[in-house]
Amino acid sequence: MGNGEIGDATLIFTNYDEINKIMNKIVVLIPCYNESSAIAKVVESYKQALPEAEIYVYDNNSTDGTDEIARKAGAIVRYEYRQGKGNVIRSMFRDIEADCYLMTDGDDTYPAENAREMCNLILDNRADMVIGDRLSSTYFQENKRPFHNFGNKLVRTLINKLFENNIRDIMTGYRAFARSFVKNFPVLSKGFEIETEMTIHALDKNFLIKEIPIAYQDRKDGSVSKLNTYSDGYKVIRTILTLFRDYKPLLFFSSCAAVVFLVALILFIPILIDFAHTGLVPRFPTLFVSTTFIVIAILLWVCGLILDVVVKKHKQLYELLMNK
Repeated sequence: MGNGEIGDATLIFTNYDEINKIMNKIVVLIPCYNESSAIAKVVESYKQALPEAEIYVYDNNSTDGTDEIARKAGAIVRYEYRQGKGNVIRSMFRDIEADCYLMTDGDDTYPAENAREMCNLILDNRADMVIGDRLSSTYFQENKRPFHNFGNKLVRTLINKLFENNIRDIMTGYRAFARSFVKNFPVLSKGFEIETEMTIHALDKNFLIKEIPIAYQDRKDGSVSKLNTYSDGYKVIRTILTLFRDYKPLLFFSSCAAVVFLVALILFIPILIDFAHTGLVPRFPTLFVSTTFIVIAILLWVCGLILDVVVKKHKQLYELLMNK
């Protein structure tokens, strides 16, 4: 084969790669509940940032005409009648087929300027999930709700300690996903704890995560947050502890066993001291309680061992299914 033929073949393959990249399907997913004041701007912003993308607005029982406004702005509108962000995302991930999924909120707090960069990381196979990191930029200046700031720091610290990582923004709603993540993510959460579940799942299953700092801006006047600081915060903390138990059972149950065993020792040591001095056991009820606690501690530890084997087998099956 001559040099000219080699050059032609190289050009063909180069053009094929470019065409293949162009043909990758991108979708923008926007879960919405009563966002009529901002949804039109959000849809228009992402149409400009990603003109080739399909934009889906999933309306979650809005009563302010959010769906009609989104439809007029050029979005594909669908409905999820089970209330809660987790329920919306479950339907989105099941229904929609794409190569890259960009998820954002309908309240105009996340900038569309980062959308192309986030999608390129997914399409170039440099990440399975890209996180729009608010906390490293403007979040703490823009957000006027101090308990939300405290909650974000608490959740970040808990997850990074329990799952041995350094994710900067756990609860952001601005993310891009590869198809392999979306179609193999079991959505269990119903509400706002869904972002926490996504992050922990990605860490546990060793998906490649990238973070991009974004310029977060607080909601505009007339737009009201649907997140309840206390009730939703409690659900997030409960989700973290539940997933910690499910994903790291040996550490979870060993920690519980250590606490129970410590209580047993506190009860047992005075009895042991009395027995050493007098040769008598004057407090049999306390001895029985401490012995029971020791048995409970051993059972907790054994449960952790058994469940740890189950979790490892589950991870092996998950990897095998991912490779099919």
